Amino acid sequence: MSARKHDTDSTKRRAEAIEPQASKSNARRKRPVFGSILKGALEFRANRISLINFFHVTDPVKAQNRELKKLLNKATDTAFGHQFKFKKLLNSPSMREDFARSVPIYDYDKMFVDWWYRCLHGETFVAWPGKIKYFALSSGTSGASSKYIPVSGDMVRAIRKTSIRQLFSLAKYDFPNELFEKGALMLGGSTHLQYNGTYYAGDLSGITTGNLPFWFEHFYKPGKRISRERDWPTKIEEIVQKAPEWDIAAIVGVPAWFQILFQKIIERYHLETIHDIWPNLEIYVHGGVSFEPYRQSFEKLLAHPLAYMETYLASEGFLAFQNRPHADAMELVLDNGIFFEFIPFNDRNFDENGSVRENPQTFFIDQIEEGIDYAVLISTCSGAWRYMIGDTVRFTDKSRNEIVITGRTKSFLSLCGEHLSVDNMNRAVKMLGEEKNVGILEYTVVGVKSNGMFGHRWFLGCDQALDKEEAARKIDEYLKVLNDDYRVERMEAIREVSVEVLPLQVFYEYMRSCGKEGAQNKFPRVLKGEKADSWLNFLQHRRP
Repeated sequence: MSARKHDTDSTKRRAEAIEPQASKSNARRKRPVFGSILKGALEFRANRISLINFFHVTDPVKAQNRELKKLLNKATDTAFGHQFKFKKLLNSPSMREDFARSVPIYDYDKMFVDWWYRCLHGETFVAWPGKIKYFALSSGTSGASSKYIPVSGDMVRAIRKTSIRQLFSLAKYDFPNELFEKGALMLGGSTHLQYNGTYYAGDLSGITTGNLPFWFEHFYKPGKRISRERDWPTKIEEIVQKAPEWDIAAIVGVPAWFQILFQKIIERYHLETIHDIWPNLEIYVHGGVSFEPYRQSFEKLLAHPLAYMETYLASEGFLAFQNRPHADAMELVLDNGIFFEFIPFNDRNFDENGSVRENPQTFFIDQIEEGIDYAVLISTCSGAWRYMIGDTVRFTDKSRNEIVITGRTKSFLSLCGEHLSVDNMNRAVKMLGEEKNVGILEYTVVGVKSNGMFGHRWFLGCDQALDKEEAARKIDEYLKVLNDDYRVERMEAIREVSVEVLPLQVFYEYMRSCGKEGAQNKFPRVLKGEKADSWLNFLQHRRP
């Protein structure tokens, strides 16, 4: 890691300034006994269970067949299992192929209308055994303001198991024993879930945080009281007030909101970096969006870089996590309650709106290829069956089952065949930020008609000086290098590429106006149809 950006004396003075408040906490004065025990246990466990491939599935086909069999067996007596003859599938010598032929592909709308709505009314054994107690509220591409994703007790346990696996992976990092005595700040949704007499509903982070193992409560911040707060600005303010009392070593959450939190803490206590108040901060577990567009501005708030660990935790399940230091990809969790299928994300299988066509090509884990974008289908222990989660991934290392998320099936731009993925857009924005040395923490793109042809209208969230015409020219140049289809279409069909630079706060004001402020809500990278109209109307009528 690089040297700290400020001298030791100034650090000491700032530390002394906040020490009276920090003294309220005993964390910094504890001997690292428990930390030594925990780290030793993690290392012992990691070394021992590596022998049985706990961290890495060496036979993905066997693991996936076993998971599918367990899912089908448990759901045999559900309404879904009866309709699609799961008992018969279990006796088939070609179980996974017959499963793919027998069960249709579902998106959220179809799954909800056909099956899940019955669970909301308290009906049992619909698509998974028993009664569904929790529903994760998730913003999505559907027409509804929120999606209601069932979260079974089996799924809560599966997410906890994968989370513990990720915790065990810390043994692969060279962290001092003392670090394992420090706090972990999880910036998530409220644990005070909505209850209507039949089920609880809220952010998945609120559901899972409310089910933390008892032994983790010693480390967990912001603690039970603040985590119950539903008003997001109030929660952020309370965390800022408590910050000097905590000794944080790890943070977990979406980059945009940690950026905001860090800025508020630094401003409140007149610091240079967040390490002035949390000197032991070493680990950032992030997910939900690509971290790359945030990295440059984020690291300006640090005295030294962190160990970054990416996760793929969706409302539908914990799909993958970064399982080794310095990896740029995540390993799929193939043996814990999820069966995967993959659809090549191309014109043969998807229409111009990103909707899947009839009879698409589907592949299993042993049939995929590296370097190809796939839409992900999952069947889970919460009663999702051949469910299109909406993400696209690319395998970077087939032998390790490692992937990167490249975008969303609906969040791509292809007005005339340019096939711009979110991955392309993220890279272009990152390149612009690095070249101009500015932080572009949010952005979105709208496709428009331009002189009888087409255009791309970019909106960049940046609080620093950035010339919009130069930004448009640079983004255009980057995308021509990153995407051959874009370069070809830019010659004729795409007549205009424009940029509007907006204060970052505008993006958050819009999210607030839509009732989507908070840790689990992310600004869409591509806006289409009614969502594009809503955004443009907001900008037109917003007071400067």
